Amino acid sequence: MRHLKAGRRLGVTTSHRRAMMRNMVTSILEKGEIRCTLARAKEVRKPLEKMITLAKRGDLHARRQALTFVKSKEAMSQLFDELSERYSDRQGGYCRIIKLGQTRLGDNSEMAIVQLIGSENDQLSSLKSTSGKKKPARKSSKVLEKVSEEVRQAEESSEKAVKEEAVEEQADAPEKSEASEKTESSESATAAEAETPEQETSTDETEEQQAKTETSEEEPVQESDQEETEASGKTSDPEQVEASAEPEHTNLSSDPEPDPAENKESKEIRRPNPYDSSSWNTSTQSSLNSHG
Repeated sequence: MRHLKAGRRLGVTTSHRRAMMRNMVTSILEKGEIRCTLARAKEVRKPLEKMITLAKRGDLHARRQALTFVKSKEAMSQLFDELSERYSDRQGGYCRIIKLGQTRLGDNSEMAIVQLIGSENDQLSSLKSTSGKKKPARKSSKVLEKVSEEVRQAEESSEKAVKEEAVEEQADAPEKSEASEKTESSESATAAEAETPEQETSTDETEEQQAKTETSEEEPVQESDQEETEASGKTSDPEQVEASAEPEHTNLSSDPEPDPAENKESKEIRRPNPYDSSSWNTSTQSSLNSHG
């Protein structure tokens, strides 16, 4: 009884069996499949999947471990470059064993094919994908159909509206450009018109200021002329001055304390102007004539 004795001896020694497994794994990696007895096919499956797991790990230590078992550089490049990417999402089961239903002529042993899944010689995976059972579609309710139709109609109407708007915008683009040019020209004209009244108002203001300055200069001259005419009028009529002075004297006699300012003004008024010939008396004229 062979209790706790895993593995197949295959009728050869340990070193012979190890070398045979290395050669079979290298051939499968290079060609994608091999043909062998069913016992050897089942035994080679373990080291082959272990090498693919090392390739998926992909670090330096994994490469060195694979090099201790795989014999050729071509198999190593195929293992770490292509197979690691092919089986990156697959968790085990990288090879397939196909029984041929034939026996070997010498010892009448069963024959089989070991091939990698997804290789060039793998035809079963493509057949399975095409002949896979389709799940029966669920019966859709009438309400869902109506809602889906309404949604489709709404989407179609919105798409049509968007297309119509785009066409209208393209048609209205030249008109909008012309309108914008017209508005710009009108704005420039209004700005020019607004500038001209401002200039006119500024010129009017400057003229008004000049007129005000001239009038302000003329006013003191007119005031001085009026003062001179008043003074000449007072000196030219002594009789009127005396007549106007008499009531002042009467008022002064009645007042207990006369103002000295008023006396000075009266004295100044009484003095005749020597340059005014109309204010001269006959005595002054005779004296001047005698001196002359």
